[in-house]
Amino acid sequence: MQYDDVIGEVQHGAQLDSREAALSISRATLTTLSERIQPGEAENLGAQLPEELGRFLEDVDDVERFEFEEFIDRVSERSEVGEDDRADAAFHAQIVMEVVTEAVEPGAIDDVRDQLPTDEGYGDLFELAEQEESPR
Repeated sequence: MQYDDVIGEVQHGAQLDSREAALSISRATLTTLSERIQPGEAENLGAQLPEELGRFLEDVDDVERFEFEEFIDRVSERSEVGEDDRADAAFHAQIVMEVVTEAVEPGAIDDVRDQLPTDEGYGDLFELAEQEESPR
């Protein structure tokens, strides 16, 4: 998937007013994800994304352990979309991960998920992607 396609899908799915807002929420989500998973895993995921987005997964060398609530707080703080509502930040992060899931090889996203504790709410991050995968 090309950069314009990824950003366009994030903008459409998250119902954002601009491509800049879609880039901002994508950057916030991917940067925060890079802080939570192993650097090698983040780089593997980033290598499968357009370069403009993959670079957000390459900047962190140390893994931090934080709960899903902290993940959403960080996405909200980093986003330039004006995320006053945690629910909006969570929804936008879900949209980003849904688009990323579509853009990369299935094994890459499985490896990322394996590093996130499901009992802390991280399963919610992939909820929309799972709905898309389920048969109708």
